[in-house]
Amino acid sequence: MNANKLKTEGDAAAVAESMQALGRAAKSAAKSLAQATTHAKNAALKAAAAAIRERRADLLAANRADVEQATQRGLSSSLLDRLVLNEQRVEAMARGIEDIVALPDPIGSVITSWTRPNGLKIERVRVPLGVVGIIYESRPNVTADAGALCLKSGNAVILRGGSESNRSIKAIHECLAAGLRAAGLPEAAIQVVPTTDRAAVGYMLSSMTEFINVVVPRGGRSLVERVQKEARVPVIGHLDGNCHVYVDRDADVGMAREVVLNAKLRRTGVCGAAETVLFDRAGNAAATVLKSLLDAGCEVRGDETLQRLDARIVPASEADWSTEYLEPIIAAKAVDGVDAAIAHIAKYGSAHTESIVTANSATAERFLGGVDSAIVLHNASTQFADGGEFGMGAEIGISTDKFHARGPVGVEQLTSYKYVVRGSGQIRP
Repeated sequence: MNANKLKTEGDAAAVAESMQALGRAAKSAAKSLAQATTHAKNAALKAAAAAIRERRADLLAANRADVEQATQRGLSSSLLDRLVLNEQRVEAMARGIEDIVALPDPIGSVITSWTRPNGLKIERVRVPLGVVGIIYESRPNVTADAGALCLKSGNAVILRGGSESNRSIKAIHECLAAGLRAAGLPEAAIQVVPTTDRAAVGYMLSSMTEFINVVVPRGGRSLVERVQKEARVPVIGHLDGNCHVYVDRDADVGMAREVVLNAKLRRTGVCGAAETVLFDRAGNAAATVLKSLLDAGCEVRGDETLQRLDARIVPASEADWSTEYLEPIIAAKAVDGVDAAIAHIAKYGSAHTESIVTANSATAERFLGGVDSAIVLHNASTQFADGGEFGMGAEIGISTDKFHARGPVGVEQLTSYKYVVRGSGQIRP
C-alpha cells in the first residue's frame, strides 16, 4: 500500500495503517543509509538543491496558496512570517543544502581511540541515530533543512509539518525525493506524513517506538509540551526562547543600540529574538537604546526606573520577565551589575540564548561563564542563534536540553556512537 496516497482524515484505523507503513519504510531505509557512501549522500543533496532552484515557481505558488489560507484562518503575524517563502528564502534553502554537502561526513569518524595494556585497541566511532521523527509548525523550510541534515548524518526521517504549510511541504519534499532518486538512495529515507489529521501526531509519539529512535519538536510551547508529555522515545527540543541582552556599564552605546535592535527586531518571530533587555544601573546606554526601540515601533514594558526615561514605556508585570512574545514587544529592566543580570536570567530565562554587550573583557567572561544557557554571546545579537550562522549548514532546531544535544542541532548532533574493539586473541582472565 502506498501510504502517501492513503486518505486518513477522521479514520483512526487508516491513520494507524498509514503510520505503520511509514515506519516500516523508514526503518528499512535507515539500514541502507547507515551504509551509504559520502559520495552518494552528497550526490542526493546536490540534486535536491538543484531541484529546489528549478522548481522555484512551483514552490512559491504552493506557498502562496498556504499563506492565503492561513491568513483567512487568522494565523498570527509571527507564524505567518515563518510560513512565508520568497525568492530569497527559497534560494537560502538551496544554499543551506549545499552548505551541508560541504560539511564532513560524521558517520564512521573516530571520536577518540586508545590502547589498553593488554593490547586491545578501542575506538569510539560515530553512527546514525536511526529514524528521526520531526514535528514542526509553520516553517516549510524545516522540511529541506531537516531532510538534508538527516540524510547527511545517515538517518531516515519522518516529517510531520503543520497543516497550514501542507502544500509548501509537499512541494519541497518532491525536490528532496528527486535528489534521492538521482543518487539511487531509497526515497523512504525522507518521508512526509501524508495526512493532516492530528491523530497522526499522537500515533507518531505513542505507537511508533518500534521504528522511531528520537523525536524533535519545532514549534510553540503547546506543541513542545505535548511532545515531551506524550513521546515514548527520547525528545530533543526546547519550550521557549526567552532570550536576553544585558547591556553592561562598560558597553559602547552605539554598539548596544545596534545589537539590541537587531536582537529584537530583525525577525521577531524566531526563537533567537531577544525578549528582555537588561541595563546595568550604573551605565548610560538605556535612554538611547530604549528610544531607538520605541521609535522603531517596538513596545517596551519597563520597570519603574526605566519608565522615567521615556513616557512611551509601559509598566512591566511580573509575567513579562518570563514571556516569549515573538512580537515587537520587549521587557526592560535595570539591574545592579553583571551578577544581578546573571541571577535574573537564571530565574526567568529558558536556557536558550543570552548576550552581553560590554567593552570589559573580565565582565564578559564572568557573564559567559556564569550564564547556564545553550548559547551565550559577547557583543553580538542573539539572532545568531542559528545552525547556519554557526557554520553547521542548517539546523533542525535549538536544544535547551543538557542530555545528548545542546544548542543548534546539526549533522553531528544527529549521531550517536559505538565502540569498536580490535584484539589479537585476548581473553579475559
